[in-house]
Amino acid sequence: MARLTIHPDRRISKIQKEIYGHFSEHLGRCIYGGFYVGEDSAIPNEKGIRTDVVEALRRIRIPVLRWPGGCFADEYHWMDGIGPKANRKKMINTHWGGVTEDNSFGTHEYFELCSQLGCEAYVNGNLGSGTVQEMSEWVEYITFDGVSPMANLRRENGHEGAWSLPFFGVGNENWGCGGNMTPEYYANEYRRYQTYVRDYKNPDREEDLKTIHKICCGPNVDDYEWTKGVLDTCFRHCESRFHGNLDGLSLHYYVHPEGWRIKGSATDFDENAWYKTLSKAYYMDELIRNHSAIMDSYDPERKIALVVDEWGAWYTVEPGTNPGFLYQQNTIRDALVAGITLNIFNKHSSRVRMANLAQTINVLQSVILTEGADMLLTPTYHVFDLYKEHQDAQLVESSIDTGLIGPDAEYRVPWITESVSEDSEGTLHITLTNASSTDACPVDVNIEGRQVSGASGAIVCGEMHEKNTFEEPERVSVRPFTDLRTENGALSLALPPCSVLRLSVKTR
Repeated sequence: MARLTIHPDRRISKIQKEIYGHFSEHLGRCIYGGFYVGEDSAIPNEKGIRTDVVEALRRIRIPVLRWPGGCFADEYHWMDGIGPKANRKKMINTHWGGVTEDNSFGTHEYFELCSQLGCEAYVNGNLGSGTVQEMSEWVEYITFDGVSPMANLRRENGHEGAWSLPFFGVGNENWGCGGNMTPEYYANEYRRYQTYVRDYKNPDREEDLKTIHKICCGPNVDDYEWTKGVLDTCFRHCESRFHGNLDGLSLHYYVHPEGWRIKGSATDFDENAWYKTLSKAYYMDELIRNHSAIMDSYDPERKIALVVDEWGAWYTVEPGTNPGFLYQQNTIRDALVAGITLNIFNKHSSRVRMANLAQTINVLQSVILTEGADMLLTPTYHVFDLYKEHQDAQLVESSIDTGLIGPDAEYRVPWITESVSEDSEGTLHITLTNASSTDACPVDVNIEGRQVSGASGAIVCGEMHEKNTFEEPERVSVRPFTDLRTENGALSLALPPCSVLRLSVKTR
């Protein structure tokens, strides 16, 4: 039994739509064969970009797309990916499979993709192996509308006007694949590089161009020393004046059921692995709390966002696939990982203001899988479909009285997790997860000071191993949930096991 208490008149923070962002790296079949097939492909496309993928992502209101990496970003030299495709430099993708990268998908193709998706751009710059000049000129190429060498080069390459660049990452994982730096060394490099990430504005179009939000490389998992070291160096001699030059600090965390080296199968797992996986997903709450506490000591007004720009489940690759392509299947277990994590992000939306699931297509915990011309939507996609109503809504105070479940004391998890928001029309959107692999949970919903006048539900659920395949692409999907009872203005339900639920509730 669980009891959910909602205080709709206690608004906490806005759930920024960018929390529901995605990540696309030049890795495996995420870009090539996933997003991009080329204009000459028999697969339906617009300017080389798959129309089925665009339509699917628009349905879940994709708000922002991070690119080009990832580890790939700190070996990516943007000038290799502009101009006539026949003349673009080929390179070896040293991080991901040792395959040849022909750079046919570059800056122009990325911004065309963002345009078709109707989403914001989040570009990650090369601090690890690139120069200050290279990064500065890329920003100029993208955003400057006047007369300059880079703006003129963009026009020569076929795009007259500047693009909007709301988010720019100054390096990626610089504690590891981005240069193996110490926090103090990276922070000093960040201070230098970000100085030249200029905010070009044309007075005639200023209302159309957003200020670039600069995102600093933050910690890997629980590396609290990195968070403190970076912020201490960034704020030295600057104090609050540095807020304008550091808009976000990234955090990377992946769920590995059996540890970093072994990881574990995406589809062949037992009940112990189920609970172990979900407990590691729930660990995100502790990470956010602890890193936020450090950030609060430097930034008590929470002007700097915590940007979880890589998150998700990471398993052993599917048998017979390139180990460097990180291709894995997606089950109901991943739907629970997504639901639990997104509820956590919502609850911490006063500090977490962007997150990017890794990765969008064919890599890690994807929302879409493709195989030639075929495409399927994963259980994770359907959770994003359920949760899209939270985007830009107001988080309201809520709490749930629920027990812990799981066979192993070390990996017990909350039976139910929740988050609640209210949209501009006054509808409450309640998202719930049931982590039990076997048992339904009765839930009583109490909305303080209001009575329920109407409610509808939608659910993603199934046996814990269920998945979508190209033979059965709709085995897992969003289905109506009608097992709702209203009495005396209150709401109750029985939440099935292995499920993620959204309720939309009208009150009076």
